[in-house]
Amino acid sequence: MNKRWIGVLGISGLLLAGCGDSGEASGEDKKEVRVGFGVGTYEQQFKEGILPILEEKGYKVDTTTFSQNMQLNPAMQEGSIDASIFQSTAYMEGINEELGMDMTGIAFVPSAPQGLYSVHHQSLDEVKDGSTVGLPNDPVNQERAVRILEELGWVTVSDDAGVTDFNLNAVENADYDLDLKVLDPAQILVSLQDIDFGVVNGNYIANAPDRKITDALKIENTPEQHRIVVTIEEENADTQWAKDLKDAYESEEFQEYIESNEQYDGFILTEEWTQ
Repeated sequence: MNKRWIGVLGISGLLLAGCGDSGEASGEDKKEVRVGFGVGTYEQQFKEGILPILEEKGYKVDTTTFSQNMQLNPAMQEGSIDASIFQSTAYMEGINEELGMDMTGIAFVPSAPQGLYSVHHQSLDEVKDGSTVGLPNDPVNQERAVRILEELGWVTVSDDAGVTDFNLNAVENADYDLDLKVLDPAQILVSLQDIDFGVVNGNYIANAPDRKITDALKIENTPEQHRIVVTIEEENADTQWAKDLKDAYESEEFQEYIESNEQYDGFILTEEWTQ
C-alpha cells in the first residue's frame, strides 16, 4: 500500500460531549459514540437496525459518512471517530501495518459479497478475447475480485500473491485475453455501461435501486477475512460502549431487521444467528 492512505479529506469536526457533566467522558462510562461509514449500505443498516438499540440504552450517536474509504482509518487514528463500519479484517490488518495503528474487529456485520455483473451480457459464456473486466483499485478488494475470475478459469494467480499488497503483476490471462480495467470500487457499478463485465462490491449493489446481489453472473464465496467488521481501537475493546455495540450487532432485534428486509437477500449473516 502506498502513502495515499494518509490523506484525509473533508472530515467533519465532531465534538465529544461529557456524559452527565461538562467534562469529557472517557472509556468505560461514556454515552456519546461517534461512528464513521463509507458510502454504501452499512450506514443504512446501522441507522435502521442498530441505532434504535443503542438509543434505548441511553447512547447518543453521531454518524459521519466519508466520501472515500481511505479517509476513515486516519480519522479514527486522530480521534474524530470511535468506531467504523466499512472494512474487512484483511483490510484492517493492512492498515494497522501501514499506519501503525492497533485496530480490532469486535463483531461481524451482515456483509455483501462481491459479484461479477454485466449490463451487456446475460451469460458467462459470452466472454471472449478482448472482453473488458472492471476491478477495484484497492489491493484487498482487487484480490477478492481476481479470485472470482480465477475460479471461472479466466485468469491464473501466482502462488505468492499477497492480499493487503496484492497487485495485477500476480495475474495472467488464462482461457481468454482479457482487458482488465482498474477502477474506484464505487465507480464500477456506474461504469458497467462502458465495460463487458465488472466485479462490484455487494454493498453498492444492495444500495442501488432495482438491483439485487442475487442478479450477479457469479457471486464470490466470501472468506471470513473479507467479511465486514465493526472496527475500534484495541484500547477500547473492554469499554461498556464497545460491548453494547457488539451486542447490538449480534442481537435478535437486529437479526429480525435484516431478515425482514429483502434488500439484504444474499448477505452473509453472523454465525450467532445461524447456530
